[in-house]
Amino acid sequence: MEQDLYQILGVSRGASQKEIQKAYRDLARRHHPDMNPDDRQAKEKFQRVQHAYDVLSNSEKRELYDRYGDAFETMGAGGGAGPWRRATSGGGPQEFDSVQFEQMFGGGGKGQEFNGSFADLLRQFTGGAARPQRAANSGRSPAGKNVRHEATIPFTTAILGGEVQLALTRAGGKHEMLTVKIPAGIEDGEKLRLRGKGEPGAQPGSAGDLLLTVRVAPHPYFQRRDNHLEVRVPVTLAEAALGAKIDVPSPRGTVTLTLPPGTSSGRRLRAKGLGVHRSGKPAGDLLAEIQIMLPEQLDQQQLELFRRLESNYSAPPRAELRW
Repeated sequence: MEQDLYQILGVSRGASQKEIQKAYRDLARRHHPDMNPDDRQAKEKFQRVQHAYDVLSNSEKRELYDRYGDAFETMGAGGGAGPWRRATSGGGPQEFDSVQFEQMFGGGGKGQEFNGSFADLLRQFTGGAARPQRAANSGRSPAGKNVRHEATIPFTTAILGGEVQLALTRAGGKHEMLTVKIPAGIEDGEKLRLRGKGEPGAQPGSAGDLLLTVRVAPHPYFQRRDNHLEVRVPVTLAEAALGAKIDVPSPRGTVTLTLPPGTSSGRRLRAKGLGVHRSGKPAGDLLAEIQIMLPEQLDQQQLELFRRLESNYSAPPRAELRW
């Protein structure tokens, strides 16, 4: 008996779709093969998480799973879907915009495809005499359906580009690993279209496409703002007071920035062109925000030195602070 899908995601059987999606994203980041290059079991764990999400994020598959358990796929899951059902091919939750024109206007028959002009389509919808041609009459085979999917990628891959492994569950429960090329500079929520990677069409019809929504995992230190990268850089009190050369990591190697004497926390140093590079757009900058770090423990002599420094302020530092 396979492991319970709810247990794989770590949610209760009454979990909401929002809770299921949050659990999936957290686990996908944790077990993604790209994030665990030295863990041989990461790929297997990631596939189990992906399969659990594919089932539980789909209301029809989830209902069948709750009723029949591991045997749910033999009880009708993955069958043909009507125009307003969230049909999947193991690719995550589908939206209503995945409805095909042939499902809405083709008379309800399976395998029908609209081949007329948009004007013909409009006349049919408004009661005109024109009727859409059917694939059977034109000699064309219906194409496969598009499949929607969502994948979480590492922050560094989103900035620099690269390849990620995508775990898919096809009709009938067949698992497939797909290599996807990620363009440099992609943003959270963007969509990629993978031609011919959706459901297969009736021979010799073409396969549908895979519509992939990309989610970007957070970085522990860096944040993205448009095409700029922001990072908080800790410095010592002496470096801030006396000035210093500080090394800061960037997507394109370590850069040395000059910290002017008398720098306060919150000041930003800018490294031109070391942010996000995206085709067709100007390169962003790297913005390093200075944070002064004090020692955790100070002796009496050091504390006395700070009391003497206190007298050097010309005005209280919060004098201009207003609501």
